[in-house]
Amino acid sequence: MYKLGQRVKMKKGHPCGTNAWEIIRIGMDFRIKCTGCGRSVLMPRYQFERRVKEILGEPKKE
Repeated sequence: MYKLGQRVKMKKGHPCGTNAWEIIRIGMDFRIKCTGCGRSVLMPRYQFERRVKEILGEPKKE
């Protein structure tokens, strides 16, 4: 369902003012990076899946 490089919108906004994140690691835990300030956060899969509001874009083709 989720892929590396995908952009997602979270239910709660980040203190920097954006709520768009990029997925940079998938496994039991997800590591996501804020598209506004570049801060990365590690969270458990169940918590990530509860907090995702929508998928914004597919991963970039290289």
